[in-house]
Amino acid sequence: MVQTKIYTASDHVGFKLKEKLKKYLDNEGYEIKDFGSHKYNKLDDYPDFVIPLAKALSKDKTFKGVIFGKSGQGEAITANKVKGIRAVVYYGGNLNIIKLSRQHNDSNVLSLGAGFLSYQEAVKAVDLWLKTPFSNALRHKRRLGKIEGN
Repeated sequence: MVQTKIYTASDHVGFKLKEKLKKYLDNEGYEIKDFGSHKYNKLDDYPDFVIPLAKALSKDKTFKGVIFGKSGQGEAITANKVKGIRAVVYYGGNLNIIKLSRQHNDSNVLSLGAGFLSYQEAVKAVDLWLKTPFSNALRHKRRLGKIEGN
């Protein structure tokens, strides 16, 4: 049985971690669509991969996005420019922030700071993020509606 579908994208700094996590997620039964980069190129620019991912995700809500960069900050900023995207950043530390990003904010993109995370930390974060549901609490729905302009 295929679980949540995952879109991935990375720049050159996140490329290695993305490739390792794609294998892990594939082994866990997730369907993956990779928006690039598809090979290491130290001169690439993350918006070239993150913007197409975010636009595709905004049209197909059956996917979630996991993106990778050195800090994850620029990638999240880029993704959040697309209507309907709620990207959050994780680069280590308390995993409760991952849970809250799903329970309260219904985040649909997780941006990982590959320059600050080990593979094992990234796996824990992605697993927790993918398995934590949105709470559907009225106050959180109301807030998300305000963010979306509803």
